[in-house]
Amino acid sequence: MQKIKLHDKVFRYFIPNERLEEAIDRVAAKINDDYRDSGTVPILLCVLNGSILFTAELMKRLEFDVDLMSIKLSSYVGTSSTGDVRTEMGLTGDVTGKEVIIVEDIVDTGRTIENLVNILQARRASKVKVCTMLLKPEMYKKDVKLDYVAMEIPDDFIVGFGLDYDGLGRNYKDIYILDNE
Repeated sequence: MQKIKLHDKVFRYFIPNERLEEAIDRVAAKINDDYRDSGTVPILLCVLNGSILFTAELMKRLEFDVDLMSIKLSSYVGTSSTGDVRTEMGLTGDVTGKEVIIVEDIVDTGRTIENLVNILQARRASKVKVCTMLLKPEMYKKDVKLDYVAMEIPDDFIVGFGLDYDGLGRNYKDIYILDNE
């Protein structure tokens, strides 16, 4: 599909699923290099709801044991960030003394990542790494290191592959960009 309509907005085709899969292959290879022979069983922390698809695809490619937990944070209403990160569902397990790899769908301003790292440090995780499917580099101004970045994109509003516009669009396998024409 070249264009989709969600609520009152039209989105046009932007990133094909094949490119997303290749990017996930590359980022999984880097994580495998870091953990395959480490003897560590890290926690993959799926940031709901957007990173469900990315987390599932990433997990299928990892060649070592992992534990899986979730947390739900939100900062968006419609197509813009409120600037306020809210915890809608807390951690689904104990991270004390454990290594955690945050698995995020997209990092733009970095407020959510910064907030999440603070939560994990307060819960005494031994180490925290960040893995994101998408990064908007011109928006990211935080000091939190992004350890694994699958793909960089421009600062545009997108949907698909887990990302939504007011709840719709997550189910598309490709990514679509807001069509301002």
